[in-house]
Amino acid sequence: MNSEAVSALIAKNPTLKPSKSKLEAMAPGSYVVHRSWGFGQIKSYDDSALKLIIDFQTKKNHPMDPAFCVGTMEVLPAKHLLVRKQTDTAKINDLIANNPAQLVVEALGGYDNHATTAIDLEITLAQVIGEEKFKKWWSAAKKAIAKDPRIAVPAKKTECYVLRETPVSAEDEIIEQFKNTRSARRRIALAEQLIGTFDSKEVQAHLQDILTGLAEAVKDSNQIDAAERLVGASIRDDLAKAVGVDVATLEPSQASLIANVRDLPAIAEKIPVQFQSRFLELVKETHPVEARDIAFTLLKTSQGKFTTECINFLVENGHSDELAASLKRWQIEQNLRAPVLLWIIKNRHSKKFAKLLNDLITPRLLSSIFFAIDYEALQASNARRIPLAEILSDDADLISDLLSTADPETARDLANALLLNQGFEELTKKSLLARFIKIFPSIQTLVASEADSKEEKLLVSRESYERKREEYEIIKSKKIPENSKAIATAREHGDLKENSEYKMAKQDQQVLAAQKSLLEKELGRARITDFKEAAADQVSVGSIVDVKVGGKTTKYTILGAWDSVPDKNIISYKTPLGLALLSKKVGETVKVKIGTSEESYTITGLTRYVDA
Repeated sequence: MNSEAVSALIAKNPTLKPSKSKLEAMAPGSYVVHRSWGFGQIKSYDDSALKLIIDFQTKKNHPMDPAFCVGTMEVLPAKHLLVRKQTDTAKINDLIANNPAQLVVEALGGYDNHATTAIDLEITLAQVIGEEKFKKWWSAAKKAIAKDPRIAVPAKKTECYVLRETPVSAEDEIIEQFKNTRSARRRIALAEQLIGTFDSKEVQAHLQDILTGLAEAVKDSNQIDAAERLVGASIRDDLAKAVGVDVATLEPSQASLIANVRDLPAIAEKIPVQFQSRFLELVKETHPVEARDIAFTLLKTSQGKFTTECINFLVENGHSDELAASLKRWQIEQNLRAPVLLWIIKNRHSKKFAKLLNDLITPRLLSSIFFAIDYEALQASNARRIPLAEILSDDADLISDLLSTADPETARDLANALLLNQGFEELTKKSLLARFIKIFPSIQTLVASEADSKEEKLLVSRESYERKREEYEIIKSKKIPENSKAIATAREHGDLKENSEYKMAKQDQQVLAAQKSLLEKELGRARITDFKEAAADQVSVGSIVDVKVGGKTTKYTILGAWDSVPDKNIISYKTPLGLALLSKKVGETVKVKIGTSEESYTITGLTRYVDA
């Protein structure tokens, strides 16, 4: 907008006077970010309509009122990263691929104060890089950014990334943060970042102070749990050795922190991945006689990656035979938990564990998998993902591997167990059942008859089925992922008890999960029809019925469960009127009660929808 257009707009709407400079910045060619429409570029200003014409990524030539844009749209400076992505594409793409730290430096340089919150920076970078590639790129980029002396990295997403005027080494920054915090948990995390740098001159001068602060955190703090205290003691002891301090003089010792065997499962559940192997070696040193039994107990209750560490520990310490026997026994007792089952599945083709696992890859293992998935689904209080169910669906060869020695009767029992399992979506069950049927074709009729007896099918038109399927895909692929991002973003805003955005996002999560579940069930029950099976002598699904009600004649078309168009007198056969008319013939009368009133409908004519 030029100055004349801005003046004319202000003369018409004087409340815009304080926004004069912002209106003048809305010039053709300028790049903008709108609160709803996202990134775009102003193409022109329509003087006659008093509207900006803006090309957004999802909507071209979109007219917008400048007065409305004042509060909802930001004009980006030429040095902003989103703008440079358009004007200096080759360089920005090179930085994305080869120098992520420099990309962040240039992004921060685009802000007036050379700083922005972690949330804002991640949103901008995701737009520049692309949502699909960003997560993986950012995971690797953060390591390079943390080492760059020009960038101050925040501890929380609500804090700011800052482009420093004077570069500071990563080690100096960690040491400064360590000295400035009183949090025991934060001190342990910062000291861990210094592991591997104890020999550098920058760090050596501060080692004694760091050791003193870390020892205090491990010994005196009541802010940390047993696992955090053990990790802190481990880092403390490494630091003490580097300084030349006798570890035996430091309290509490690592051995004393795991002296009580009953505490070990709780510690193991929370111990960080990088300390799991060390934790098991410490258990062996502290409890040499009981170490094997403790390892088996920890394996039985293990979570995630700790399962692998436990198994490796037992194998490396000569307990392979006992491990194989225990896995078989747990399988018979239905005590194989999801993490152990996941490990077995992922390693079933491993030469290293062939002797250990060969006897387990049987139909019985599939039964254990179904049991574990069903149990986890029953225990879940929300629609959280079940990794074991996901890998069963994603691994195309798994079912055929497990059914290779099955007889038809066993395969049928397992197929029915799948049908009854609460850990799978209805559409996923169909996909998995197809793998059963490929190996045992006879299952198709057995499963179909049992499935049909449990739940009435819904007759639907192809058009309505496609609409319902599209609705399901939008919820599953768009709305639920967007809601997950909204929850993650809201969680970063602080106290969840007072966080209205978080509460609303969690409520939306429950609604979306319920909608998704309902649509899955409905789609699973649907049978598509073209209504050609409609009878000519009695009312059925696909009939056009002339009825006399209250002295007037009305025509109703009775179609599928999802085909109602009340304005056109098209009704679903599942409506009260539809159900009452089904199987009736010309001349018959039915009474239908809707609400508090009851009407009589006399059938005066009947034709088929496909013949009309």
